Amino acid sequence: MENIAVILVAPQGAMNVGAVCRVMANFGASDLRLVRPCRDYLSADARRMALKAQPILRSTARFDRLEDALADRHLVIGATARQGKYRNACLSPRQMAGRVSALAAGTRVGLLLGREDSGLSGEEIERCQTLVTIPTAGTYSALNLAQAAGVLLYELFLEKSATGEGSAGPERPPLADQEQLKRLYRHMQTTLTRSGFLDAQNPTHLKRTFRRLFGRTELDAREVSILRGCLSSVDALMKSGRVDD
Repeated sequence: MENIAVILVAPQGAMNVGAVCRVMANFGASDLRLVRPCRDYLSADARRMALKAQPILRSTARFDRLEDALADRHLVIGATARQGKYRNACLSPRQMAGRVSALAAGTRVGLLLGREDSGLSGEEIERCQTLVTIPTAGTYSALNLAQAAGVLLYELFLEKSATGEGSAGPERPPLADQEQLKRLYRHMQTTLTRSGFLDAQNPTHLKRTFRRLFGRTELDAREVSILRGCLSSVDALMKSGRVDD
């Protein structure tokens, strides 16, 4: 659980932040990150809700930009109650926990949860390689922030307990982190725009497709390096003018 970071985007209520700290302590997680939180997230209300989890509240990291909060994560899992374009193929909490359990030891995971009233935006969903939806009766699918965090952390905790405290994880390279992937996407956009594959007026229109493709693939750092090497080879050919039809 020490490799799990809970990341809240623009939480609106200090009491919710405190409640998330408490449920994190229940299941052995301690890394809480807040992106543009409410001003009073360290208030007496938050401390009362956190109870004995106040050390997590006091050590919370605050970020102005989501990409900075995610930069060191290898896998970002976004929680969403809404369905629709780019929000399909969501895992259940149990499936999500199984996927995390199958990752290499030391893989750093981010659980991304959105605002109390509107959840994660489309742009924030783009930052996720995996989406998870908590099944409900259907009449009202939106859970309280701390309730949602509790369900997800509970499943991760159960999976960890089932696989054994001392399990080293499968023998496989760690995944590329978000900073490495960001550089890959930027390089890909530049090269494919110069080559004419992407529309120079709207070069980001395929960004979601690439993110989803590579999110399913779970690239490791070596694979990212190979892909960037391929792009660099194309860059060199275009610069030399030795590209024929």
